[in-house]
Amino acid sequence: MKNTIKILLVDDHAIVRAGFRMLLSVVDTLEVVAEAERGEAACQLYLEKQPDVTVLDLSMPGIGGLETLRRICLRDDKAKVLVFSVHDESVYVNRAIGAGAKGYITKSSAPHILVAAIHKIAGGGIYIEQGLLKDPSSTPGATDYRAIIGTLSAREFDIFLLLAKGLTAHKIAEELCLGYKTVANYGTQIKNKLNVASVAELAHIAMALGVMKG
Repeated sequence: MKNTIKILLVDDHAIVRAGFRMLLSVVDTLEVVAEAERGEAACQLYLEKQPDVTVLDLSMPGIGGLETLRRICLRDDKAKVLVFSVHDESVYVNRAIGAGAKGYITKSSAPHILVAAIHKIAGGGIYIEQGLLKDPSSTPGATDYRAIIGTLSAREFDIFLLLAKGLTAHKIAEELCLGYKTVANYGTQIKNKLNVASVAELAHIAMALGVMKG
């Protein structure tokens, strides 16, 4: 009899979680033992349920997916986390793997890819969807920007991307469930770290990294 792989599913959309749960339920080696819609709850459930694999979205309110990943991996250096995200840009993949993820696939991938990734990671392997890791030298200026972006914390990275996309501090505060002053302070810190003065400059960096289209 095959051992069952226990899964913690983390995504802020209930309908998405239901779809994933239904997909995984037809595989007799997989069992979703807990679900969370925010990172804070995911960290607590990880400690309580001790899942074999955590399937984690990156775009969530609260502490966000990258910070959730970082906290889980700090608490358990043997944690097996698979990032399952809409983002297919290599900068996201690099940030996630750097924070401790054992795998990264996109939500546009075929269902069998998700199942294969979970099995590979549960067995101690690494699974990164084909084509996600691109050569940074292929984008002018991207290599230099990657080094600078690497100095941002997980929360700063989230807010950097939202600012670059043109969202106001008030809108970001609403989306991430943070206070306006907190977001404004983060914005100042990000601009200081990147040595820029405007949102337009942030957008330029984001486009050079390939996380925004021109």
